[in-house]
Amino acid sequence: MKRLAILGSTGSIGTQTLEIVREYPGEFKIHSLAAARNVSLLEKQVREFRPRYAVLWDEKAAEELKTALSDITETKVLSGMEGLLEIASHPDYDVLLSAVVGMIGIRPTIAAIQAGKDIALANKETLVCAGHIIIPLAAEKGIKLLPVDSEHSAIFQSLNGEPAERLARIWLTCSGGPFRGKKRAELEKVTAEDALKHPNWSMGKKITIDSATMVNKGLEVMEARWLFGVDYDQISVLIHPQSIVHSMVEYADGAVIAQLGLPDMRLPIQYALFYPDRRPAEESRPRADFYTIRQLDFSEPDTETFRALPLAIEAGRSGGILPTIYNAANEEAVAAFLQGRTGFLAITDLIEGAMKALKNIPDPGVEQILEAEKEAREWVERHI
Repeated sequence: MKRLAILGSTGSIGTQTLEIVREYPGEFKIHSLAAARNVSLLEKQVREFRPRYAVLWDEKAAEELKTALSDITETKVLSGMEGLLEIASHPDYDVLLSAVVGMIGIRPTIAAIQAGKDIALANKETLVCAGHIIIPLAAEKGIKLLPVDSEHSAIFQSLNGEPAERLARIWLTCSGGPFRGKKRAELEKVTAEDALKHPNWSMGKKITIDSATMVNKGLEVMEARWLFGVDYDQISVLIHPQSIVHSMVEYADGAVIAQLGLPDMRLPIQYALFYPDRRPAEESRPRADFYTIRQLDFSEPDTETFRALPLAIEAGRSGGILPTIYNAANEEAVAAFLQGRTGFLAITDLIEGAMKALKNIPDPGVEQILEAEKEAREWVERHI
């Protein structure tokens, strides 16, 4: 039985992970659950799975949860970063699933690696901002870093059993989001409601907006660079509107290996949880029927309209603190867009402005990363 600690248990990835736990009774034990502030859903999860720890980032929400769970003595309720670090470094579990949104995932992931835990990683910011810390530490501790994003899982699966030095190129696919094919002038007045209508995937609001701006793909390019030890010249982004080919790997001899399937995040989550095994899924799970799919389309991304993608590659190539500035500026700008305080196109403009205005720092430590996040957020807030 594998013991799981889940950071972000009330979000999209977290809830789908718990679906898998239900689907395979006796395979998993939930050691701990952590969320931001969703008291009611976390209470339901605790009552069902009876974890040893439950953590809410918001201290007031944690007090509410503690009161709501006063009849359950086996679960200890914690709060904030102290709570996340306590469960991440705890000796009595096997795998940390990091599915929180934002940079709060960095320190718990480092703590879990230092404790010798395998990581199922769905938190992009961990590698985008701290890949230069995480990857050497994971190698030193000999832990498995298992990607949960559908694209990175596809690359991981396509690389399985092949010599890494024969990898020539990664083809990182994306649907193109709700605004695929549109030009900048057509995006001037789009609303949050428009941007949240993703054609293929059901995700949280922030990630859905990131897909619409192509920030999400830019973050994934930076993440792929660290996960698979490739140069940016070896990563090509490919628009694939059907979201059937989740990514591809091209080898030195010209052979291309891809992982295909219907858009369903349970597949990469399950692969990470059971790795290296593949377990049969329930018959009710949708399967790809290529008699009905018939056609797969591919095209080059429009980097003039969706400038967030080349800006991400610029940040990644420059390295240092610049990926943190890119990410934090985006988080603040997306929050403002969802609140109706700024426009859709302004998200990318604000990212670019912060990247130009703030000083880069080579090889930053965790505290410098967190300070740069604060500075980038403050810069964006001043310029909205």
